[in-house]
Amino acid sequence: MASSKTKEYTWNEVEQHNKESDLWIVIDSKVYNVSKFADMHPGGAAVFYASGIAGKDTTETFFGLHRHEVLLRPQYARLQIGVIAGEEEMIKPPVPGELSKVPYGEPTWLSEGFKSPYYTDNHRAFHRAFRTFMQEVVQPEAERCEANGKRISQELVDKLSEINFVAMRLGPGKHLQGRKLMGGVTKPEEFDYFHELIVNGEIARFGTRGFLDGLLNGGVIGLPPILNYGSPELQAKIVPEVLDGKKYIALAITEAFAGSDVSGLQTTAVRDGDYWVISGTKKWITNGTFADYFTTGCKTETGFTVILIERGEGVETKAIKTAYSPTAGTAYVTFDKVRVPVSNTLGKVGMGMSVILTNFNHERWMIVASSLAAQRLVVEECLKWAHQRKVFGKPLDSQAVIRHKLGKMISRIEACQNWVENITHQMNNMTYSDMASKLAGPIGLMKAFVSKCGRETAEDATMVFGGRALTTTGMGKFIENYHRTSGYDAILGGTEDILADLGVRQAMKKMPKDSRL
Repeated sequence: MASSKTKEYTWNEVEQHNKESDLWIVIDSKVYNVSKFADMHPGGAAVFYASGIAGKDTTETFFGLHRHEVLLRPQYARLQIGVIAGEEEMIKPPVPGELSKVPYGEPTWLSEGFKSPYYTDNHRAFHRAFRTFMQEVVQPEAERCEANGKRISQELVDKLSEINFVAMRLGPGKHLQGRKLMGGVTKPEEFDYFHELIVNGEIARFGTRGFLDGLLNGGVIGLPPILNYGSPELQAKIVPEVLDGKKYIALAITEAFAGSDVSGLQTTAVRDGDYWVISGTKKWITNGTFADYFTTGCKTETGFTVILIERGEGVETKAIKTAYSPTAGTAYVTFDKVRVPVSNTLGKVGMGMSVILTNFNHERWMIVASSLAAQRLVVEECLKWAHQRKVFGKPLDSQAVIRHKLGKMISRIEACQNWVENITHQMNNMTYSDMASKLAGPIGLMKAFVSKCGRETAEDATMVFGGRALTTTGMGKFIENYHRTSGYDAILGGTEDILADLGVRQAMKKMPKDSRL
């Protein structure tokens, strides 16, 4: 027997159900009985009795007010009683892993008919598998945590560990050896920075900026100093715990006294035999509320030193309220005479600046990669909305001023994409030391440019969506979230002004002495 959802009705039959207590509507060829639901509608029952609604095709009206996902929710899907005979739905439910067909909704390398010199068939297979995993496994929790502010669950961490999520976010290297990446889609020796670029992009496509940082970003920026400068004994203990999701780590450098000015840090570490005695505070520490370890910048007698501190006696963390969701675990950290083994020192005493500086390139590139994907999502949302929204009896994109905004948004995202892919290609073809010496300036300039483009796109998108861009739910929810949080990309990892200046200073150092006009 056919289900009620496949029962067919004629338009004439539907039109008979147009009054209170007997009210049907049609949305994209599907027939819904909203007789009992009408009084529960958030906008009141009156909306159903407006001209052209009761017993009519309300597809255009519905999509002017609601996202397609509303129809897929169980409480609304069950209102469907059938379909219009001889008609088929135009708007299909999303399929996990599928590519957007909206122009500029995907980067060129994923767009039909376009080519790229950077990506291989393995990159494409990896992308399909990873996007599918993110949409099926991660997105539901991302949306819940962004709304309720709770930290990522251990259950999800365990699933991420199965695909070696944190390990992949640290880029190619020896830490991947012996690990099964994305279920075996990509071998450790195949994994390169374009694979990681895919990872950092896909995690930013949910419009959940707080959860993006709560998605174990602390491990991405806090673990590399241990991998690169920790003793073999320290690496053997800490690295597997963090990569396998058993323990959590945060990078604790910034203080209320010093942000970009790392030399102004006031957290002190005083030598006492085989221990450091550490006192001070750190602020705006990502994942700090639930971190087990803190890769910490300290002032020692001979200069700036980086030391790994384990949560224990004398370590306290408090959540900080910021513009994005508490799910990020942003913390104020207090160290009160914490005793830490000298063996936890990362790198040489007094040489902590080199430890941190070599970490900055990858962190900034990671921020750019996620910002890039978030901006592209905003562009896609704006193109969809401008096409379906009706104003003055015409689609919104019939207005020249809107097309102009869309043109600027598209131009910015494509410029950013090309710069990011060029830098990523250089990273694939340079040694770690070459990247440190040659790419600090370019990556700094790139991050400043991309984050500035993001904030400009956030403003343009807000104008395209109007009032809907001011609400945390509904049609403009992604725009609201991005507009509220795009400034994070301009601050975290180094502010735009500082990084632009860094890029120019690096260039000035390399100016040839015989260069003249």
